[in-house]
Amino acid sequence: MSQGPFRLELLARQDRSAFDCGAPELNAYFHQRVNQDVKRHYAACFVAIHKDDNGIAGYYTLSMSSVQLPDLPDAVAKKLPRYPQVPVARLGRLAVDLRYQGQQLGGALLADAVYRTARSEIAAYAIVVDAKDSQATAFYEHFGFVKLARSPRTLFLPLSAAIKKLGNK
Repeated sequence: MSQGPFRLELLARQDRSAFDCGAPELNAYFHQRVNQDVKRHYAACFVAIHKDDNGIAGYYTLSMSSVQLPDLPDAVAKKLPRYPQVPVARLGRLAVDLRYQGQQLGGALLADAVYRTARSEIAAYAIVVDAKDSQATAFYEHFGFVKLARSPRTLFLPLSAAIKKLGNK
């Protein structure tokens, strides 16, 4: 994501104090806990920096994970190898600062996460996300994510479908 008014980079020593996405739990995570997750290799955090003022406009985290094969829809599961778990990349958190909401930055961050996962040398069948509420669920469903049967707030999208879907946004 190097075009437009934002550049994307790994979280480092950027000033995060002004970031406010309107969701207290996402703000608290970003201000107080993300560094520990990064240091412990629990998650990688990527930030969108506005090119004019160098302020953080949004962020997302990625980590490796897995889902149980039976949790996937039967139509998907029957096409996969019969291993008990399916390797996935987990989009842990995604947030956009209030100043930049409504500018499609969330979709751009999601697309970057998909392409970053697809380019990785570590295998992942899908992107998985745990939506925090119905609004977040609707956001991910808009991009083609499907709910897992046993966990309706957990949604997934095979990488191949994600690349096709997000390439058209």
